[in-house]
Amino acid sequence: MKKIKYFIEFILIVCFFFIFKIIGYKNASSLGGIIGKKLGPFFRSNSKIHENLKNSQIGVSFEDRNKLINIMWSNYGKILSEYMFLKQFRKKNLNKFVEIKGLNILHNIRRNNEQVVFVSGHFNNFELMAMEIDRAGIDLCAIYRPLNNPFLNVIMESIRKNYICRNQIKKGKAGTRELMNLFKKNYSVAMMIDQRVSEGKPIKLFNRLAKTTTIPAQLSKKYGCKVVPIYIERTKNINFKLIISEPIKFDKDLTVEAITLELNKILEKMILKNPDQWIWSHDRWK
Repeated sequence: MKKIKYFIEFILIVCFFFIFKIIGYKNASSLGGIIGKKLGPFFRSNSKIHENLKNSQIGVSFEDRNKLINIMWSNYGKILSEYMFLKQFRKKNLNKFVEIKGLNILHNIRRNNEQVVFVSGHFNNFELMAMEIDRAGIDLCAIYRPLNNPFLNVIMESIRKNYICRNQIKKGKAGTRELMNLFKKNYSVAMMIDQRVSEGKPIKLFNRLAKTTTIPAQLSKKYGCKVVPIYIERTKNINFKLIISEPIKFDKDLTVEAITLELNKILEKMILKNPDQWIWSHDRWK
């Protein structure tokens, strides 16, 4: 039964992809926003999102949170539509829509042949972050979580490998081994630290314990590499501002838990900047 559901979802999204491609980037983003707002609540319950927001003390009232949730779903839909245009972003045809602050930091990392860990979360449009790092000439591998829908996942993996970053590593034990092999070859790594991971440690996020990956902290302690926070926000509906922060060199005496907590605090600040541009539908504190 689940396979049938996934296949129907796959056909529906592929149909949307064809429409998005035909009508062009600007119109597709607008249409995607409408679709996300209308269909999003059918896939994920708004009640869980309300609970996450309330427990994180974001949104004074139900109405405030509901407004935020509507924008979040709209952003979801826009991100979906923009997958059809990642090739144009990669080839710089849509470069005018992306402002990058801190590009010199990427150039310095490449010039110095420095190995770092880039960390961020699922913001708008998160795929563009690894793309810009890779396009800056940095040897990069990116960790990702495969989609639950196996039919759709094939398409997404192909898009990511062709236009985002060639070295895509699946989360899990096998992926960790692959990551370490590339890391030993002086590859930098980009990863999202905002999703719940079963092998993670309970670290506070918005003052609540959440299973959090400790891979950035482990790499920082073991290899002494710097951690580079990177953030992206949507501006004026179809424009983006990508912010690369100064590399952080953590004290070697800090524990893995302490470093991970500091990274969660950085993530909190990113989320609070534009709470409607983060994906609140995940059961992050389960």
